[in-house]
Amino acid sequence: ATQYFGLSVSTHRVDELCRDVARAVGELPAEAARTAVGIAGAASDVQQAARRLFDAARAELSRPGGDRTRITPAIAGRLQEAGVPVLAALDQLGHLLGPTANRPDVFASLDARGRLLAEDTRVLLAADDPRFVHFIEARGRQALLRAAPIEVGDIIRDTILAERTATVLTSATLTVEQSFDYALARLGLPEAATLRLPSEFDYRSQAVLFLPSDMPDPRSADFNAAAAEVIAALLDRTEGRAFVLFTSYAAMRDVHARLEARLPWPLLVQGTAPRPVILRDFRATPNAVLLGTSSFWQGVDVAGEALSCVIIDRLPFLSPADPLVAARIAAIETRGGQPFHDYQVPTAILTLLQGLGRLIRTRADRGVLAVLDPRLTRMGYGRRFMASLPDTRITDDLDEVGRFLGTR
Repeated sequence: ATQYFGLSVSTHRVDELCRDVARAVGELPAEAARTAVGIAGAASDVQQAARRLFDAARAELSRPGGDRTRITPAIAGRLQEAGVPVLAALDQLGHLLGPTANRPDVFASLDARGRLLAEDTRVLLAADDPRFVHFIEARGRQALLRAAPIEVGDIIRDTILAERTATVLTSATLTVEQSFDYALARLGLPEAATLRLPSEFDYRSQAVLFLPSDMPDPRSADFNAAAAEVIAALLDRTEGRAFVLFTSYAAMRDVHARLEARLPWPLLVQGTAPRPVILRDFRATPNAVLLGTSSFWQGVDVAGEALSCVIIDRLPFLSPADPLVAARIAAIETRGGQPFHDYQVPTAILTLLQGLGRLIRTRADRGVLAVLDPRLTRMGYGRRFMASLPDTRITDDLDEVGRFLGTR
């Protein structure tokens, strides 16, 4: 909902519009050559002006390699200066694409897209709607200007649910500590009727939760090295057949470098190929190990022995430096709440449950859940995580892992 009801203007969106304009212009008859040249030139002006805008946006990123920076009034002022030529170029393109006798229908569609792009750009550059957080985002070589709603409860209730007689919302991960309170608050549905049903899986017999007893603090410089050692030992017991899920690309790359030369199992790493290709190769490769980050925490289904272990390096807390997270924390503080306990911990619990949910997909599956973060057992809030996890046997004994899987 946050993404769908937000706004986004990207280099990809601009390039896609200009590419489609070029294609439409290429199909004009020869006698419309002068018109074609004018439209093509206007599209080129849009593209060049947008590149300068996105270059200016990239320059505002808060740190080298940083992927999100909130648009402050000062940044908005600088971006508006770079955005004026974009709006002017889009206005000229719209003028040339506008209604004209004998113009193909596709031009009307392109005109509408251009006008919507101009309006979204105008709103994003203003960055003055207090209901939204406005930020710059970098994804690889693509830059984006984005606005996301800070609270989505009212939007979901009014836009999606209000006109319906009844709606059923169902998921395996809606409760925190067996309670729906967090989900209902985020969805803006405090009065909804709830029903919690037991899992169809017997986690006591199908799974073991491995919690190593001697891991360093996950914020320390030693953590990745220690994690690599435990991961290698676990994979030895599971004979590969594992997802290793990280909370950051940096940690994934560091651990991969430590494991690459010492593991006998095939290693697949996020970023080396498209996600569907990596999943296809994982399913087709005996004893494979997949190293991934957030996009592999949910919506991935690998049933059977191909996936016998899910290892999670750190508790998946959202970064308070992220503009959207920071805005939501500020909103909770304004209401007198406690952001860590009311928002950050519940969100991390649900994300952890999504990651662990990759393991047991059928009643015949068996496997090991491993969480390497010692805060799960050392910190007071760890009890909330433990109370939310499936009822499984817990061990810190690597040999018990091997016996459970029948590999040792």
